[in-house]
Amino acid sequence: MKTKNCIFSIRHILLFAMVFIISHDGISQKLSKAQLDQGSADFAKSSFPLLKEILSIPNDAFFPDDIEKNVKWCETQFTSRGFSTTRIPTPGAPLLLAERNHKRAQKTVLIYLQIDGQPVDSSRWNQKSPYIPALKKQVDGKWQEIPWESFSNYDDDWRGFARAASDAKGPVAMFLGALDATEQVNVAPNFNIKVIMDFEEEMGSPNLPQAVLENKALLKADMLIIFDGPRHITNKPTLTFGARGISTVQLTTYGPVVPQHSGHFGNYAPNPALRLAKLLASMKDEEGLVTIPGFYDGINISGETEKILKAVPDDEAQIKDRLQIATTDKVGRYYQEAIQFPSLNIRGMQSGYINEKVRTIIPGWARAEIDIRLVLESDPERLIQLVKDHIKAEGYVVLDREPTKEERLKHEKIATFTYKVSYQSFRTDFDSEVGLWLRSAIKRAFGEEPIMIRMSGGSIPISPFVNALGIPAVTVPTVNRDNNQHSPDENLRLGNYREGIKTMMAILSEKL
Repeated sequence: MKTKNCIFSIRHILLFAMVFIISHDGISQKLSKAQLDQGSADFAKSSFPLLKEILSIPNDAFFPDDIEKNVKWCETQFTSRGFSTTRIPTPGAPLLLAERNHKRAQKTVLIYLQIDGQPVDSSRWNQKSPYIPALKKQVDGKWQEIPWESFSNYDDDWRGFARAASDAKGPVAMFLGALDATEQVNVAPNFNIKVIMDFEEEMGSPNLPQAVLENKALLKADMLIIFDGPRHITNKPTLTFGARGISTVQLTTYGPVVPQHSGHFGNYAPNPALRLAKLLASMKDEEGLVTIPGFYDGINISGETEKILKAVPDDEAQIKDRLQIATTDKVGRYYQEAIQFPSLNIRGMQSGYINEKVRTIIPGWARAEIDIRLVLESDPERLIQLVKDHIKAEGYVVLDREPTKEERLKHEKIATFTYKVSYQSFRTDFDSEVGLWLRSAIKRAFGEEPIMIRMSGGSIPISPFVNALGIPAVTVPTVNRDNNQHSPDENLRLGNYREGIKTMMAILSEKL
C-alpha cells in the first residue's frame, strides 16, 4: 500500500510539473473533469469574500459616484491579474476594457461582463440592505440568514442574497475565481483575452453602440462570449446562441389639466386612466396576441428550427407551476416558440393614487411604459411605427411632447408618444467555431452536452459588437433561474456559483 501511494504521489507531482512547464511555454493545457471539480470547489470557497466585496458596492447606474467605485474596483481586480485596463469614455459611464495576451496565441476572445444592477427599493427586501450581502439557507420552507463566514462549509443550495448577485456581478466573481484557479495550476489559455465591462446595461446601454463603432480596432476579436443570464430551468449546463433586442415606448393620455374632485366632475370630465386602459386593451386579444396588423410579419418557424426549439427539454407544466399561472398566451404553442416572436409588453402603469395615498379624484393623466422585444426578422422602427399608427387609428392626436392649452381645447383625444431603440437581436449558428469550442469545453467539464437554446427571451446589448466587429457571439449562462432577477431578494445559488467557476475554468483551458 505504501509503495502504491508513493507511486501515485510521484505521478501526481510529475503531472503538475508537466502542466507547469507546458503552460509557461504559452500552450493551453486542458484540465480534466477531476481537476475542474476540485479546482472549482476550492476556489468557490476561497473567492466567497471576493463575491461579498463586489456585491457590497452599490451599482445603480443612475448614481455616477457609485458606478465610479465599481469601475475602480474592476480596474484593481483585473490589473492584479496581469491585465492592462483602458477606460473607453462615453457621455455617461465609461466602458472598461481589460486585456491580457498569451504566448503563441493565434486568436482573441472578447468577453462581455455586466457590472451595474437594477434600482432597488430597500423596504421590499428581507434583509438590512440589498448592498449588504446576506447568506441564507432554507429552514421549514423559509429563508433564514446565517453568518457569511459559514461559507467554509457551505451547502450547494444555500444562497447569497444581494442586488446583482445573479444579474450580473455573480458571474464577474466567478470569472475572477476561474482566472485564479487556472493560474494556481499554471494553465494558461492559448488565446488572448479582452474583457469589456458595461456599467449601464440596466439603462439599456445607451452609449455602447457608438462606443463600439468608435473603438473597433481596440475591441477587435475573433469571437464574443457573454457571461450573463440564467441556465435552463433544469439548471443543467446551457449555451444560448442569441437574444431578443429591446425598444421602449412611453405612452401618456390626458384628462383635465389638473386632477379634479370625482364628485364634482365625475360623469363630466373624461378619465385618462380609463382611456389608456381601453387603448392598451385594443392592442391585444384575449389570447395575448398582438392585434396590430403586420406585427408578426417575417417570422417563420421552419421544420429545422422547430427541431432545434423542441430539443430544449422544457417542461411546460413545470414552467406554469413556477409562475403560478393556469394558462399561457398563445403567441407560440410552447415556451421556446413564443420567444422567437417580437413581444409587446406593458411593463408599468401609473395614474392617480392607490393604497394609503388613494383619493377621490379624476386624474390629470395616465401613463404606460411599454417594452417591445425584438427579433432579427423585425425592424424595430417599423414595429414602433405600427404601434403609433394604431394609436392614431383609435382617434388620438399623437404628439412627442405634452399638449398645449390650445391643443387640449381643440382635440378630443391626445396622446404623448416617445420611444427609444436600445439594440437589436442577434443569433449565432450552433456549428460556428465559437459554438463548437464552447460545447467541447462544457462537455469536458460536465460529461454531457449542454442544453442548446436558439435564442433567449431576454435582451443583452450584444448586437452592436456582432454588427460592428463582424464576430459571432454566444452566451454562457451560469446562475440559477429562480434568482429573483430585477426584483427584491435577488439571489445566487452557491452550487451555481461553484459550477460557474468550473464552466469558466473549462473554457479558459480549452484549446482554440
